[in-house]
Amino acid sequence: MTNKIFCLNDALGYVELVCTSGTDKTVVDAARVSHNNDDRSKDATDLRDRKLIQYLADHKHTSPFEHVVFTFIVKCPLFIARQWMRHRTWSYNEISGRYTEMDVEYYTPLKEHIGTQGTANKQARYLGYGEGWGGAADRIRDAYANATGAYYDLLDNEVPREVARMVLPLGLYTRFYATVDLNNLIKFVGLRDHEGAQWEIQQYARAVAKLAAKECPISVSALLGEHNYE
Repeated sequence: MTNKIFCLNDALGYVELVCTSGTDKTVVDAARVSHNNDDRSKDATDLRDRKLIQYLADHKHTSPFEHVVFTFIVKCPLFIARQWMRHRTWSYNEISGRYTEMDVEYYTPLKEHIGTQGTANKQARYLGYGEGWGGAADRIRDAYANATGAYYDLLDNEVPREVARMVLPLGLYTRFYATVDLNNLIKFVGLRDHEGAQWEIQQYARAVAKLAAKECPISVSALLGEHNYE
């Protein structure tokens, strides 16, 4: 069972599950204590436990799910990290361009993932509706090369790291630790694995859901319903 899932076309971006606190059993036990029941289940696989978890999910009794906690390492482009960190129920620690030189690795989308600007949803793009400007990917790579050259020129001339990093583009890969409880992880997946979300963050949301489903298959299935993240 792998704890790391690569997310984009370049085999650079990934989500890795570092540790988990709790299982489906934890959800069941946390729910039953409400009735002063300390008869903790041996495991959360029998029919009674499954029915309880489904009842909690169906009736939005979400607090028992918050007793399961996940910690991930995420490597993604900066523009994805900034969207991710709008989810304030997560805790984050990110690599700092003030403390260290940045690894200059960049994400370049494939032609079929560039698409064209959306019109109905003006913040989005259409995939498969056309490739847009044919030279877009090459122009993106050129911009990365220019920014990288400027970054190293500034460092070589003893410009402080916190200033030199200003020239680095949003396609730069960053890494961060991210910790969240199961309930808020599911909220993240619901918003970010949505047809209106950016294609790149959809891939990360699916990876997070798949890793969580390996640890808590009953709870994730109950909370996400029709989505299959096995």
